[in-house]
Amino acid sequence: MQPETNAHQGAAAEMPEGATLAALDLGSNSFHLIVARVEHQEMRPIETLTEKVQLGAGLKNGLLDVAAMERGLACLARFKQVLDSVEPFRTRVVSTHTLRRARNRHEFTQRAEQLLGVNVEVIYGREEARLVYLGVAHTLADDETSRLVVDIGGGSTEFIIGRRFEPISLDSLQTGCVSFTRKYFRNGRISPARYRRAYEAVRVAVSHIRSRYHTSRWQDCVGSSGTLRSIEAILLQNGWSRAGISRAGLARLEKAVLGFQHMDDLELEGLSDNRRNVIVAGVAISAGIFDELGIQFMRSSWGALREGVIYDLLGRMSHEDVRERTISAQMQRYNVDAEAAETVQRRCHFFYRCSGQNWKLERSDWDLLRWAARTHEIGMAISHKHFNRHGAYLLRNADLPGFSQGEQEIMAMMVQFQRGKISNSDLMKIPPRDRLPLLRKVCLLRLASLFKYVEQLERLPDFRVEADGQSLQLQFPDRWLQQHPLTRQELREEKTLLKRVGIKLEIR
Repeated sequence: MQPETNAHQGAAAEMPEGATLAALDLGSNSFHLIVARVEHQEMRPIETLTEKVQLGAGLKNGLLDVAAMERGLACLARFKQVLDSVEPFRTRVVSTHTLRRARNRHEFTQRAEQLLGVNVEVIYGREEARLVYLGVAHTLADDETSRLVVDIGGGSTEFIIGRRFEPISLDSLQTGCVSFTRKYFRNGRISPARYRRAYEAVRVAVSHIRSRYHTSRWQDCVGSSGTLRSIEAILLQNGWSRAGISRAGLARLEKAVLGFQHMDDLELEGLSDNRRNVIVAGVAISAGIFDELGIQFMRSSWGALREGVIYDLLGRMSHEDVRERTISAQMQRYNVDAEAAETVQRRCHFFYRCSGQNWKLERSDWDLLRWAARTHEIGMAISHKHFNRHGAYLLRNADLPGFSQGEQEIMAMMVQFQRGKISNSDLMKIPPRDRLPLLRKVCLLRLASLFKYVEQLERLPDFRVEADGQSLQLQFPDRWLQQHPLTRQELREEKTLLKRVGIKLEIR
């Protein structure tokens, strides 16, 4: 029997003063680690590490090559010495563009998880943008100024307009300094023609979001990421800008880099060695963004994705988990029957308390189970027929702030498999370590949904639930099942269906 858990909210107690949190950003160009101490419910960095890995350089035809994986794992082995000082449940590891695109990402993430002892979350582009904004917003004045935040990464560039700590618009484009270097400056060669093709490609990509992010939409422009901070440093040290990044200063930098024919020859005051082979692409991307959106001046911020992950983790563990708001918003958007959702969540909680310990379900499993319970009927907004499939599609493909790709996929599968057959071919799409916990959560959601129709008419009697290995036993009061023949028949059908996926349902 599991200890009582709040069925509605995540942990809400304040983070203990002096507790440490860690965030690790597995970017396409560099891996970034931050360890921070909580002071007055704010975070103070106590350790930061950055290592150039260029994971994105190993992405070929949608597959991450062995050499890139080994570079990444070697970096993580070094970072582990610092990460071991922080408890795993206070650590988040997120990965971005390269692992989003790599079809074989699980080969890397599983080895990384074994090494670190922490889950590796692959996050969508808009979730990356939200976290970047959160990291930047905590470095700026807390006022009503509307801001455009731009983050140029190794594989993608994020655009956010927000006010205070709330993003208003979020977008992610596949324009990154590593991917553009490989595509437009192959073998390190620089030429005006190559630069022009990269610049024009950026303008075409940005044109699709121009109406939402043009200068008329915001009052302040802030750049985040090593690329933009590196550009700012070059401009300042060469006297091409007094502060920040101006378009005039950027034009002088364009002219300077085009004076070289190869990246190995680049010599500019303020240019670090680890930025040498991506700076030309970074300048082309920056210039294209400035010109397409009408930007004349941008200041930089040291806040970025890793800081955003820390603040998001702090929120999850103390005062607010953004995923709660996301689920509530989805329920409102699709006009979910709140009473039915509450009924299923309450019954899921009962099953979880009875089976969670023996079935080794963790707190994170309960969170995903209750969110799936609350959204199990969102597909009704499309059609009653196959509503479970429609709901799974919505959860799998919607932008859900706070959720990783893996979390969305698991919730989608739970909603899809709440009724009907459980597809083994679909189960094979998720990592092996997640399959058994998923099946067990699916079992609990199916049973909770089954009893939903009884509970809408009458109070369920007290009945026993016990989990043991791959079995789940339900023991009802005498004659209750005989008095509810439809429920009895549905339980018999469940017994047959669950047996096919290795779960033995016993009904007494």
